[in-house]
Amino acid sequence: MNIVIKKYFLLLAIVLVTTIGHAQSVTPTDSLPTRMLEHIIITGQGYKTYLPEVRGVNIFSGKKTNVISLSEGEANLPQNLGRMVFAKIPGINLWDMDGTGTQMNIGSRGTDAHRSIEMNMRQNGYNTNSDIFGYPENHYAVPMQAVSQVQLVRGSAALQFGSQFGGMMNYVLKEGDPNKAFSLESEQTVGSFNSFNSFNAVGGTKGKISYYAYYDNRHADGWRPNNAYQYKAYYANIKYQFSKKGSLAFQFSRTDTRLQIAGGLTDAQFHQNARQSNRARNYFDPIINIPALILNYELSPQTHLQVTTNGIWGERSSVQFINTPNINDTINTTLGSYNPRQVDRDFYKGFTTEARLLHEYTIGNTAAKLAGGFRYFDQQTLRKQKGVGTTAATNDMTLVAPYGINLQFNTINYAVFAENMFQVSKSFSVTPGVRYEIIQSDLTGVINHATFPVSYQGNRTFPLFGLGMQWQASPSTQWYGNISQAYRPYLYANITPATQIGVIDPNLKDSKGYDIDLGYRGQVSDLLSFDVNAFYLFYGNKIGNLTETGSSTTYLFTTNIGNSVAQGIEAYFNFSLLKAMGGVSKTTDLRLFSSLAYTHARYVSGQFSNNNSNISLVGNRVENVPDWIERAGLELRHKNITTTLQGSYVSDQYSDANNTTSVATGVVGYIPSYTLFDWACDWKFLKQYHISAGINNLLDVRYFSRRINMYPGPGILPGDGRSFYVTMGVKI
Repeated sequence: MNIVIKKYFLLLAIVLVTTIGHAQSVTPTDSLPTRMLEHIIITGQGYKTYLPEVRGVNIFSGKKTNVISLSEGEANLPQNLGRMVFAKIPGINLWDMDGTGTQMNIGSRGTDAHRSIEMNMRQNGYNTNSDIFGYPENHYAVPMQAVSQVQLVRGSAALQFGSQFGGMMNYVLKEGDPNKAFSLESEQTVGSFNSFNSFNAVGGTKGKISYYAYYDNRHADGWRPNNAYQYKAYYANIKYQFSKKGSLAFQFSRTDTRLQIAGGLTDAQFHQNARQSNRARNYFDPIINIPALILNYELSPQTHLQVTTNGIWGERSSVQFINTPNINDTINTTLGSYNPRQVDRDFYKGFTTEARLLHEYTIGNTAAKLAGGFRYFDQQTLRKQKGVGTTAATNDMTLVAPYGINLQFNTINYAVFAENMFQVSKSFSVTPGVRYEIIQSDLTGVINHATFPVSYQGNRTFPLFGLGMQWQASPSTQWYGNISQAYRPYLYANITPATQIGVIDPNLKDSKGYDIDLGYRGQVSDLLSFDVNAFYLFYGNKIGNLTETGSSTTYLFTTNIGNSVAQGIEAYFNFSLLKAMGGVSKTTDLRLFSSLAYTHARYVSGQFSNNNSNISLVGNRVENVPDWIERAGLELRHKNITTTLQGSYVSDQYSDANNTTSVATGVVGYIPSYTLFDWACDWKFLKQYHISAGINNLLDVRYFSRRINMYPGPGILPGDGRSFYVTMGVKI
């Protein structure tokens, strides 16, 4: 990109923020001056399940949002059991890939759930995806014991937060007690398969300084053999309130994980014994570090500024005997030893700055709020794959022959955005928005051990538009609607020829589409909370492979293969059975919740490659998307005891776009429906202590939610059977 254009773009962004920050504004005569506060989290029965119209420097009016507060007795937090943690968010598709809880696999509305690759994953407002444009898998995994709140904004998040189709999910971490100089939280958990988790946190406030830090250490042998893991997580947050108007926080996060990979199974192996494994030499090590600086400042009673700067550096490394599960990893009689393993390593180094500003003003008698800002993103990823490793059985990344793939990816991104909420009347608001993106991608390196040089450049510039509306039907209920454009940039894997017969379309396009929501939500005192919405997501220009024949050869052509549509309904309610029957108690309640999603995800155009021919995709189900997901439960709260019995149903699905029923190796095929039950309980006593316990997969169901033809398979990845845990905790 021309350096002049870069400077012009940055100047434009700075002028936008500066101009708004110093604009003259008129405070509405019927309102008081406002001041930006730190986030406040209210827990308890009947709390709202969606974000307010404006929070901090972000506008959520008219958007489909979900917010949940986590607490013991409602979910299995020490083991990060996703189907309980996210139970009250309809439509969250979760893959149970290894049973460790160290890697969340989250998808929504027909998107890929593999390591949350199509989600904009954030912590305290900043990104945690390893490389959001080139390799957006989320290798960072926060312990849920440290999370106070989970926020989700669906496709309409694309304007304020950037590219995604699945939505933006933000983990808000706990903060130090504002009323104590020192507080301590410690939870020790033991459970099945020699599992142990030690979570310890300190926090407090002294004068203008507040702090919070935790250390989490978790390990287990795993439900299957060869499935042991070790997980360590660190976090520190120090915030300095330098004046009444502003604060500066420094945060540092790190997760360090080592997983032994039990590998995949064929269908026959799964039905014979789902717990078996014929891989004992496969390992996976992701290490992620995220430092961040967050500045909040009140420029005036009507204008608030937030600047977040964060980095991400780390790696994901694996050493594996990679073959289909019908081939055992045994001694090679010719070599007199095991076969050499494949070593793959990625190294990440990224930097992001996001400046956001919220400005309140009036136009005549119309109150308005403008949220705007810009982002600068610079990322470098080094990818080293297909190295020939040792024949050892340990987690040894030593090479005996060089990498077959050695690439360097660079991405620079500039973005500027603005959304303006016009309060047309006391009950009705309209929020138009726009985002403008510039992406520069560069790829250099070699494939097949320095015999296949690679060079690729992709510079793209395009806008996104959106419009939201919200009508306050009553003091506690509202209608909302939104349409927003979104996109998914093509990944580095899409522009890298996998083999000598691979050819990349020089006109490869980013996947583009839009998301539409229409819903009704609210509360009826403490009796009922509800949110029901219909959605429509168009996903255009999906990327895949076609078989093409040239003048003398047949080759695989990577290009945009077609379009898909996901449409359906998401419905949530939380209902007090005790109050409905006339019972009134400050210490006791019995509640029923249901979180239901119907997602009709189908291809509406396109084709795929099969046996040297191209076959239409039209009418096929989108891969790895169940039509129905239902999570429901009973929650009993009595004085200091909370207990939850939850059921989870996930309907059948296919693992590939051509809806293959089965293959002998198990790498693609049909995924049957399954129903699971989980139980959690918590008892608080002597004010400072509590005991939690639970049983996962109460009925010991054999199931799987994922087939895969790559890491961490190939083959069927079984979900864990029945297990239990017990936690002893203290909060001082």
